[in-house]
Amino acid sequence: MFDVKQLRVLKAVSEHGSFSAAAEALSYTQPAVSQQIAALERRAGTTLVDRGSRGVRLTDAGRALVDHADAVLARLAAAEAELEAIAGVRGGRVRVSAFPTAAASILPSAVALFSERHPAVELSFIQAEPGQAATMLRAAELEVAVVFEYRNLSQPEFDSLYEGVELHDLLDDPMYLALPRDHPLARRQRLRFEDLADETWIQDDTGGECGRLHQAACRLAGFEPHSLGFQSDDYNVVQGLIAAGVGVALLPALALTNVREDIVVRSLGRRAPSRRVAAATLAGRFRSPATEAMLGILDEVAGRFELPAGAAVAA
Repeated sequence: MFDVKQLRVLKAVSEHGSFSAAAEALSYTQPAVSQQIAALERRAGTTLVDRGSRGVRLTDAGRALVDHADAVLARLAAAEAELEAIAGVRGGRVRVSAFPTAAASILPSAVALFSERHPAVELSFIQAEPGQAATMLRAAELEVAVVFEYRNLSQPEFDSLYEGVELHDLLDDPMYLALPRDHPLARRQRLRFEDLADETWIQDDTGGECGRLHQAACRLAGFEPHSLGFQSDDYNVVQGLIAAGVGVALLPALALTNVREDIVVRSLGRRAPSRRVAAATLAGRFRSPATEAMLGILDEVAGRFELPAGAAVAA
């Protein structure tokens, strides 16, 4: 029988690449990590970690054991969650993540409401992009993740990303056009993509999917985007570039909670691209009452989300 604590230590060494980094992640001392690995190797009867002058790496046996440890630790986490359910929502924990714009708009109200209704539940939150969040869900490091996918793109990338994950719809997050206040098109209350064929575009995500969204929307309107040369995944930076007259950009509704006064935001009508925002959980895994409560609160808060009146967004 392998010791679960020792398996956790081996997994940490594998993930962090050194005994010292694993010790810091686990709040252990480095000698304690070394001792746990040595004890695990004695139990396994073979070397699991190759200790060299340039650091440590797992042997074939070590990698094989880590693969099994991932499954064991995930099942133990599920067992822990099921036992917590006995106490209902009077205890247990919920670990939540969200991508940046949802973290700034939906999550604050959801966290506050959950804490008010269920003060005895241990609640934690981190900011994570959908890819990272899906990986953490599958590793049983999260109970709920707020993620998105683009409705206007083909879905094979998202099907792969969310394999083994169940998505609970929260809201549609339409994209709006942001442009300088003195731009000739700023006087119009509603625009079409066809009106933007000659514009320079600022890409608001260096990760690639949003750039593909720009291109797909423009091509649907019958033209190739003039430029996607300006890139930033910080919407404050994007707004600054727009205000400076560098170009125009698509901004999701969730990013419009803080709009600069020197830009305007206009609707693109029913043909506007949009994101499907969802709460993700691990498919087929037991969900504790506390997790179910968080899903309900996220749905409640998302249903109340409205664009801020000061965003100058046309109806």
